[in-house]
Amino acid sequence: QVQLVESGGGLVQAGGSRRLSCAASGRTFSSYVMGWFRQAPGKERNLVAAFNWSGSTYYADSVKGRFTISRDNAKNTVYLQMNSLKPEDTAVYYCAARQTSWVRPDYWGQGTQVTVSS
Repeated sequence: QVQLVESGGGLVQAGGSRRLSCAASGRTFSSYVMGWFRQAPGKERNLVAAFNWSGSTYYADSVKGRFTISRDNAKNTVYLQMNSLKPEDTAVYYCAARQTSWVRPDYWGQGTQVTVSS
């Protein structure tokens, strides 16, 4: 079992920045690949940033150049640095862990709301 707890959400003005954190506990952090999804009201949950097994990163086109995923293995924590935020970034952001596919992650966090005001 892996427990994921997100933090760092809140209200931010357009153009501002926010850093989300996801603390993992339970099974070995390095046994899973970590990523961030988001879900806006009435929309599907989509992958926005993630690590691959090789250590490389993936970013959705909508966040490329603005968001950065990083991790601290010593703290079992993954981060999502969000810069130049836009109102369309408003969503609940979920941390997830997977061993095989992002189509069906193995574990989810509870989510943290990010609201970007115009």
